[in-house]
Amino acid sequence: MAKVALYPGTFDPITNGHLDIIARALTMFDRVIVTVARNTTKTPLFTADERLELIRSVLNNDDRVEVELFDGLLIDFAMKRQVTAIVRGLRAVSDFEYEFQMALMNRKLGEKVETVFLMPNEKYTYLNSSIIREIARFGGDVSDFVPPAVQEALVRKSSTT
Repeated sequence: MAKVALYPGTFDPITNGHLDIIARALTMFDRVIVTVARNTTKTPLFTADERLELIRSVLNNDDRVEVELFDGLLIDFAMKRQVTAIVRGLRAVSDFEYEFQMALMNRKLGEKVETVFLMPNEKYTYLNSSIIREIARFGGDVSDFVPPAVQEALVRKSSTT
């Protein structure tokens, strides 16, 4: 049976740090499902469809990676897709408390699904999508932080807002 991981996030936009976590997950799992969350507490820059398209474009249609949209409880989606684990990236100690609570709750709701915490390469530990959006909004260079397709999309969005 294939080992399948779920990597959820808002990915607004996907960064090199996210891509690093996906690459690390692929060394441990046969497939990774990248799930784009519709987070009702956030106002994303990119629509859900735009985020899906950006992720697919930067992953170059790797047949080991699926990209999907989901609503609702993550653990329900994970159990429906029969995944082995939920992958979460930890950049700093400040991420741990929230992620630990979520992992414990997911374990309570779906005990067959583990949570695996992965640390990105240290050169990505300070990256997050909010910072990237802010830099791009003010015309800053984000080329070291995101793939070229994402940089282009950010420039287009920044010029229309």
